[in-house]
Amino acid sequence: MATEQSALSPKTWPFSVSLLPQQAYLVGGSVRDALLRRQADYLDLDFVLPEGAIATAKSIAQHYGAGFVVLDADHQIARVVFPHATVDFAQQVGPTIHSDLHRRDFTINAIAYSPHTETLLDPLDGCADLARKTLCMVAAENLEDDPLRLLRAYRQAAQLGFSLDPTTQQTIRRLATALGRMAAERVRGELDCLLSLPEGSTLLAVAWQDGLLQTWLPEVYGAQLERLATLDHLAAQYHERWPEYSTLLRSWVKEQTTPGLHRSWLKAAKLSQLLPPDLAAAEATLVRLKYSRAEQQAVLSLLKGWQYLEQHQGATLLSRGQQYQLFKLAGAGLGGVVLLSLAYGVSEALVLPLVERYLTPNDPVAHPQPLVTGKDLVQGLALKPGPKIGELLEAVHLAQAEGLVDSREEALAWVKQQL
Repeated sequence: MATEQSALSPKTWPFSVSLLPQQAYLVGGSVRDALLRRQADYLDLDFVLPEGAIATAKSIAQHYGAGFVVLDADHQIARVVFPHATVDFAQQVGPTIHSDLHRRDFTINAIAYSPHTETLLDPLDGCADLARKTLCMVAAENLEDDPLRLLRAYRQAAQLGFSLDPTTQQTIRRLATALGRMAAERVRGELDCLLSLPEGSTLLAVAWQDGLLQTWLPEVYGAQLERLATLDHLAAQYHERWPEYSTLLRSWVKEQTTPGLHRSWLKAAKLSQLLPPDLAAAEATLVRLKYSRAEQQAVLSLLKGWQYLEQHQGATLLSRGQQYQLFKLAGAGLGGVVLLSLAYGVSEALVLPLVERYLTPNDPVAHPQPLVTGKDLVQGLALKPGPKIGELLEAVHLAQAEGLVDSREEALAWVKQQL
């Protein structure tokens, strides 16, 4: 059953199976994905043990000099971190592995594998649901105990290309309001996963129809969710037509991020469409969902850029000054602003040249280099330090973008003329 490339083969693990007790079982997503033949560059293994989970994890970590952390002392959960794998050890819920599997969310995640006997334990017919490509709950009370599982159903369906079992979907609709009592960080994590998957747009719309989004995103309506699919379609189209632009959409601000946080300008553009159009209300929603300050500012810059561009979408061409103002508002999110504008029907002729400018590092409109400094103005023109200096420097940037000045001398002469 186990193969050399599969997570079900102990030969792929970063530690020896001999260090595991006989009653240890591999469970969860790694078993499911191995059975689906889904390959991953990074191993993420979950084991349940009848006892001594933390002690076993610590012993393995010490043996290999790997990272070790206790995740939950009360529930006996610990993690061992290897260079190319993360291995979690948890105490089983209930007296047997069968009782543990019956407390899980969906049948496809309730399959256990014994590395010592190389056999599967599938008391809930999860393998049959894998074959049917259907996400089926283990029990309604399991979803009610952890309401995040309600939203996770749509995320896993999007990731796997599965459909929801009708009875499971009806149960989710009945319990939908319970999602409101979950921690914002956990809800945001599932939402980000859905926004980062092309298939997630369709499943987000289904989740909204089933009443799951109303507590956290009360102002979302159907047309906004339809626009997410349009953004995905456009992103896929430009991935083929213009790889450099596609790379820009999938990049992110210069912020240290943890792998798996799903940050990109494409995701930020999609997230912006789930927010109120009023910037203050949009920011309040982002704060409530516990987005980082960097991501809040990124999404708001997209909205500011789009709102500015929306005021000029009837034009056939933006002036250099208008382009400068747009670049200043959008910053690194320019690619996302352009994608939004295309989704709203703005012509390519108006916005694609903006991407060309942004992708040109020395472009004077998209990336103006300072011709003069505040010190130049104070010393060269005998001006007094103060807010006026900042206003003059900004005016020089605009004049540079409009092609009125192109050197330090021209900039100083231009400022003198303005004064």
